[in-house]
Amino acid sequence: MPSPTSDSARGSSRGKRAAERPPSRLRRRRRSEPGPARVTEPAAPAATPQPAAPDPAAGREPTQVAPPAPVAPPAVEPAHRPADRPSDSASDGASDGASDGPRRSVLVAWFGVLLLGALALAWSALTGVLGDRAPTGLPPAPEWLDGAGSVAVVTALSWLLATRTAGRALVSAGLALVLGAASLLVGGRVLPTGAAVMTCVVGSVYAVMVTVPAVTGLKAVREALVASLVAAVTAFAAVGFEPTVATERFEIVALLLALVLALAIVWRLGAGLHGLGRRGIVVVAVGLGVLLATLAYAELLRRYGAQAFVSSVLDFADWTSERIGAFPRPLVVLLGIPALVWGTHVRARRRQGWWVCAFGVAATVPLATGLVSPESSYAQAGLRAAYSLVLGLVIGYVVIRADLALTGPKGRRGRRAEEAGPHRPEPRRFAEL
Repeated sequence: MPSPTSDSARGSSRGKRAAERPPSRLRRRRRSEPGPARVTEPAAPAATPQPAAPDPAAGREPTQVAPPAPVAPPAVEPAHRPADRPSDSASDGASDGASDGPRRSVLVAWFGVLLLGALALAWSALTGVLGDRAPTGLPPAPEWLDGAGSVAVVTALSWLLATRTAGRALVSAGLALVLGAASLLVGGRVLPTGAAVMTCVVGSVYAVMVTVPAVTGLKAVREALVASLVAAVTAFAAVGFEPTVATERFEIVALLLALVLALAIVWRLGAGLHGLGRRGIVVVAVGLGVLLATLAYAELLRRYGAQAFVSSVLDFADWTSERIGAFPRPLVVLLGIPALVWGTHVRARRRQGWWVCAFGVAATVPLATGLVSPESSYAQAGLRAAYSLVLGLVIGYVVIRADLALTGPKGRRGRRAEEAGPHRPEPRRFAEL
C-alpha cells in the first residue's frame, strides 16, 4: 500500500513526526541566550481613504471616513548594557580634588596646635635675641616654653605627614609626643639630639609632601615658597630642643634619613621603578649623582684638600658674607630648590614628577638645620636661606623653560592651550595622597 503523499488528506507521516519531535539542545540554547535588540520598523500609516465623489443619481452625500491615529514606534530595550568603565584618574593612581581628607574640625585643631607651638618658639626667640632690649609690653618667656613649643610643632607635623601619606596619624603623633617629652624631662645629650634630628626629618619630608602640582612656572615658585615656610618652622622647632651636635655630622645624618624616607614614600606614589621610564631614570640618576658628589667633594675637600685651595674657597665665602651678610648654600641652589620647582611642574602632567620632588629634601633639610649651628645667628641664617631660595628659583625656572622648549608644544599659543587643557589630578593640599 503506498504511503500517503503531502497532497493527500492525511498528509505526510514523515512531516508529522518531524513536527512532533522536541527541539534540539542547540536550538534551545540559542533561544535562551539574549540576542541583540531587534528594532521593529514602524508600520507605514494606511493610506487615508479619499471621500467618494457624490453620486448625483442617488441624491445623497458620501460618508466621511476618519483618518487612523498615528502609530508610535515601539520602545527598543537594549539587549546588553555595558558596565561602567573606571575613570582614567583611578588608573593613573591619583584622585580628583574632591577626594576625602580629614575632617575640617580635626584639621583646624591640629593646625591650632602647630600655630601655638610656632608662637611659643617665636616668643622665646625674640626674648633670647632682644634680651634686656625687649619692649616693655613683651614679658620674658619662661625657660620651658621653647621646649614645649618644639614638642607641639613636631607632634603636629608628625600627624600631618602621616595623614598626607596614608599612615597611622595618631600613632605617629603619639610617638613624636613621647620622644619629645622624654627629651625634655630626661635631658642629657642623646635624647635632645635625637629629638632634633627627628624634627628635621619629619618637617623636611612634610615640606615636600605638602606641595601640589603646578601648571605654570609661577605656581611652581609658590609651591617652593610653601615648602620653605614649613622648613623655617621646623628650624625653630629643632633648635628649641637645644641639641649638642657637630654641625656637619648633624646635617648629613638628617639629610640621608630624610632622603630615604622621601624615596620610600615616592616609591608608592610614583608606582615604583617600573613607572619611571627612561627619562625618569636619567633624572633620578642625575639627582643622586649631584647629591653624592656634593657631599663627597665637600668632605674630601675639608679633610684632604690642598691647604691653599681650601683657604681660597673659605676666603671667598668669608668675603661674600662680609659684603652681603651670608653665603648661599650650594646644595640648596643647585639641587634642592630646582628639584621642587621642576618636580611640581612635572607632576601636573606625569606622576614621575614625584621622583624629582623627592630631591627637594636637599633644600628643606639645610633650611631646617640652619639654626642648629651655634656659630650662626638668626639674621645670618635668614639671609643664607633667602639667597639660596632666590638663586634656586631662578635655576628652577630656567629648567622649566628648557623642558618646555624640548618636550612641550611649540609657540606661546600652544603652551597656553596646554595650560588650559586637562591635567593630571591630585588630592587637595591636606588630603591623603
